[in-house]
Amino acid sequence: MALVLALGGLLGGCGSAPGPAGPSTAGDEPFWQAEFEGAAGTRLPEEAWTTETGNRDAEGWGNNELQYYTDDAANSALDGAGHLVISARPAPAGSDLPCYTQEFCTWTSARLTTGGKVALTHGRVEVRAKLPVGTGLLPAIWMLGDNGVEWPGQGEIDICEVVGGEPRTVYGTAHGPTYFNENGIGASTTLPADASEGFHTYAVDKQPRRITWSVDGEPYFVLTPAELPSPRDWVFEQDMHLLLNIAVGGDWPGPPDTSTPSPASMTVDHVRFYGTGHA
Repeated sequence: MALVLALGGLLGGCGSAPGPAGPSTAGDEPFWQAEFEGAAGTRLPEEAWTTETGNRDAEGWGNNELQYYTDDAANSALDGAGHLVISARPAPAGSDLPCYTQEFCTWTSARLTTGGKVALTHGRVEVRAKLPVGTGLLPAIWMLGDNGVEWPGQGEIDICEVVGGEPRTVYGTAHGPTYFNENGIGASTTLPADASEGFHTYAVDKQPRRITWSVDGEPYFVLTPAELPSPRDWVFEQDMHLLLNIAVGGDWPGPPDTSTPSPASMTVDHVRFYGTGHA
């Protein structure tokens, strides 16, 4: 099954009026965190993270994407300064990486997941990161359900996506059995500067029958079952794991061009899970 990266940004904002960003984490201890301390070039620990690879067999990751995800340090590794860096970059000459939409993928990138290892049941997930911007890029911080159901019944929460040539727009979206792809339910907010210019804390508070999206502690969208289309199939009362990736090309951002930065890097300062779940 090719897991489809959300197209939720095609939607206008809807849902309940945002309230507080969820329970305060001041003084609380996360039940799991990744702070990315280590020497430059260090890979992520396998007990918490899996690096997914490929393109063709995943049908361009469901969106006709142009990148081949690798497990190379050139695409994902620590930078030695307390960060994880995920980099999308042109494929090396002669690499011949099989692609779904063309013979060979012309870009490489990384897709990291905590699936089967770390998950949030209820509480807050926050990721402090600096995201790349540019034509054809789609960096994403998101979650998938652990219920074992085929997507979209699996459930998906897109904590943050920044698409293509919209460098200051952050999209947050939910996908489920009857609301997915362009029918996903979400909203957007605007950053004061390009997402690549500084770190921001992208977060979701996942509470029983209520999900709140926020940036830097400011909520901008709340989803409850009342906002779902009939039959209001709410699939988020389950464990959900985290994914971090940069897609290149595909249905939403379109193809890269000569203006697309290379490498295009997502720099992650920390990931923290508060509340209940497993690690």
